[in-house]
Amino acid sequence: MNPSSIKHTQSSAELPSGVVKLEHLGIIRVTGADAASFLQGQLTNDVALLGMNESRLAAFCSAKGRMQASFIIYKRPALDTTQTTPDIYMVCSRDILAPTLKRLSMFVMRAKAKLTDVTAEFNFFGLTGNTINLIAAQAINTPATVIFNASTAIALHPALGQTRALCVTPVGDAAPVGETLSAEIWNWSEVHTGIATITAPIVEAYVPQMLNYESVGGVNFKKGCYPGQEVVARSQFRGTLKRRAYVVQIDSTDTQPVVGHEVFHDLDAEQACGMVVQVAKNPATDSSGGYSAIVSMQVSATVGGKLTLGSASGADITLLPLPYPLLEDI
Repeated sequence: MNPSSIKHTQSSAELPSGVVKLEHLGIIRVTGADAASFLQGQLTNDVALLGMNESRLAAFCSAKGRMQASFIIYKRPALDTTQTTPDIYMVCSRDILAPTLKRLSMFVMRAKAKLTDVTAEFNFFGLTGNTINLIAAQAINTPATVIFNASTAIALHPALGQTRALCVTPVGDAAPVGETLSAEIWNWSEVHTGIATITAPIVEAYVPQMLNYESVGGVNFKKGCYPGQEVVARSQFRGTLKRRAYVVQIDSTDTQPVVGHEVFHDLDAEQACGMVVQVAKNPATDSSGGYSAIVSMQVSATVGGKLTLGSASGADITLLPLPYPLLEDI
């Protein structure tokens, strides 16, 4: 479905330039001669062909094709100077890192690959706008990465017309220079990318297409097998996708939306048509700002009618335009 055909409103807020330290992220380092080939058989995206100056979005799925984790993956020269293959880094939500690391490690078997939680070795910073140019002017177009000293700048998808990047910096190194942003503003920008990050409440809730991962470069349909690959491919090529992710405005001043909140359509007051998968308070100067959210819901619920949060009498939900075209529309 073309997002331009959906009744929506346009957000008028702007995303300022600045830097924010991100406490909600974690990182896994994968080392060894078989690091790339091992991950190639586990993730939805192509790791074998990932270049040193690239980053990619990828998911780790169950055998049923349900997303257990999502990552931003990139490579750096191996810390072990005797190793000719690069190390691979996987950034994910910190709340799912430990169980994800445990699940992935179960599949290593005889592969020459070692997975390690190295979150304690790094700080993570979100950068927006002109701040990116101060440290990594090249990291403007996704999926570019820029390696400088022991740090890595990773271009992210833009939000509200503003460029964004993630800077992964060793603990003890100086933070990027720039005006300080609040975590609230960064989280709000994350929602407006339209790309949901897998967190604990939605582990194994969705196949990648239900969060539009195939439309934002998170799935490669030409690579080899991985857990759930048949389900993911069948969802894409053998039937109509019935659920998609959408960016919405929630006009609530008394109820705080949370991940897992159900979404209802006025044509069926008893049965939920979707669920909130990521949410952030709008950085308005007063309480009228409400919330922005990513919801995964039935495509049929986007055609006419009224959407509400939690129940048929809940806060009004308004669709916003997706910031990217869906793959079936390209």
